[in-house]
Amino acid sequence: MTESSAVGRPVGELVVGVLGGTGPQGRGLGVRWAAAGQRVLLGSRDADRAQEVAAQVADRATAASGGAEVSVRGGSNHDVAGAADVVVVAVPYDGHAELLAELAPVLAGKVVVDCVVPMGWDELGAYVLDVPEGSVTQQAAALLPDSLVVGAFHHLSAVSLEDLSHPTLEGDVMVVGDDRGAMDLVQALAGQLPGLRGVYAGRLRNARQVEALTINLVSVNRRYRTHAGIRVTGV
Repeated sequence: MTESSAVGRPVGELVVGVLGGTGPQGRGLGVRWAAAGQRVLLGSRDADRAQEVAAQVADRATAASGGAEVSVRGGSNHDVAGAADVVVVAVPYDGHAELLAELAPVLAGKVVVDCVVPMGWDELGAYVLDVPEGSVTQQAAALLPDSLVVGAFHHLSAVSLEDLSHPTLEGDVMVVGDDRGAMDLVQALAGQLPGLRGVYAGRLRNARQVEALTINLVSVNRRYRTHAGIRVTGV
């Protein structure tokens, strides 16, 4: 069975790498974690662009944390995947499979958190794309047999993540996976962000429903001009 050196360690000690960290979702997660004191690496196909965005994220996180020292660096997706303890995948769906297939050797033994949504658009609005493996998270698991793959962070609005004028977020992070230790780690990582908590939402085979719910939230947001999330009651 795959094991990860990150599982069981205090989450605050871990270095979090974000593949696609220059995009809205990756950048938003990065600035929130950095402001919370997490060490963050932002990856991109363009290492220079990643370093530029990392400097901007560091400045914003420092201001949001009242001048506290933060740790944000940028580099290529390959370098970030190798250097991070836990890796978050926040790239567009159309480049997802190619990137993970390329990085599989580097990601071996790591906890990999997938937040990619298979979303398409037409004249009727957003809709869910079919994924041969059943879900994007299952696709990641198939491409990364030596990694511990977890699905999470799909339902967080990139706009809300980047809006540091609101230091506390409101919502729950649905977490799906097949390894208890990896899921506990990801739930703790969600809890690093003020106002959020990670909630167990089933095995990896349930990722399809979690990813698809994002499409419903996009529809809510467009109709009501908001940035909705989700909250699980009774837990």
